[in-house]
Amino acid sequence: MKSLSVIVLAVLALQPVLRAETRGEAPDPKEVYDLIRTHLGGMSEDELNRKAVRGLVSALKPVVSLASETSSGRAASDGPPVTQTNVFDKDIGYLRVQRVDEGLAKAVEGACEKLQSTNQLRGVVVDLRYAGGDDYAAVAATAELFVKKSRPLLDWGSGEVRSKEKAEVIAGPVAVLVNRQTSGAAEALAGVLRQAAAALVLGHKTAGQAMIAQEFPLKNGDRLRIRINPVKLGDGSALPAEGLAPDISVEVSADEEQAYFADAYQQIPRVALSANTQLSLTNSAVSRNGRRPRLNEAELVRERREGTNPEADLTAGRPAEPEGPGVRDPVLARALDVLKGLAVVRRAHS
Repeated sequence: MKSLSVIVLAVLALQPVLRAETRGEAPDPKEVYDLIRTHLGGMSEDELNRKAVRGLVSALKPVVSLASETSSGRAASDGPPVTQTNVFDKDIGYLRVQRVDEGLAKAVEGACEKLQSTNQLRGVVVDLRYAGGDDYAAVAATAELFVKKSRPLLDWGSGEVRSKEKAEVIAGPVAVLVNRQTSGAAEALAGVLRQAAAALVLGHKTAGQAMIAQEFPLKNGDRLRIRINPVKLGDGSALPAEGLAPDISVEVSADEEQAYFADAYQQIPRVALSANTQLSLTNSAVSRNGRRPRLNEAELVRERREGTNPEADLTAGRPAEPEGPGVRDPVLARALDVLKGLAVVRRAHS
């Protein structure tokens, strides 16, 4: 007898040809299958079974996938792992990551060296919005560029990977941008950089897909890939299945975020910024006069290093400047403010 889940998903796969109405009680799977096979003309049982499998895999994505589909998806996204670099406000470097794979560490290092050669950078933004990937070795290699001390970074089922102690790393405060479409290895990279006290994470909770996949061979030669175990950070904690929560949450509608991602300078009539944008659930992100406040580096760094949540005066540092023509992307603009505030406090403490 065909399983109920496969029969139901066969119905889903065949929509809108078929339509099923239920009254709460699960229908008999054999009855459903036989009715579809008998009355749906022009489709063999073999074709019906293939559609049922595709429907099942599709309904369980991204936890379950066929390796052939995953490979074709990677081929469609061919191109450099870092797709864009820029300098904002004369001294904030910006890197946009398309995917986390074996070439990412080299690409990030080269991009930062090029930006630093022509600008005295005060900070770096690593944009992981819409980024994915499943190469966790690349996560560790990329995080290594930002972490000076020897410390545990990541465990994706092959044992704990540690950073090496080194004299020089990519200097300056780092902001990592994430959103709902930040998935897999990109989520892990954001989590590792934050836990290593190398970065603050801004944006929206991530997709929750950072899991270790296992492949199972199928009789037809395909391979079924099932994400089974979560990836663990250096402290042994698993990356959350519900997604990685940012340090500073900036709410933007999906449509507006895509528009800003395409052009950070464009002006959209209504910006969906959260009225309660938060840093670790304690501080408002927009001051009463509507200007973005500057942040206090000492409190932020202490919170990341000590794992505490002190009551911080987030308006310390350089006075807020009036809004003017410039970056309109709320997440990126927030990150630039954070980095500029941190740089000001660092200079004051040096």
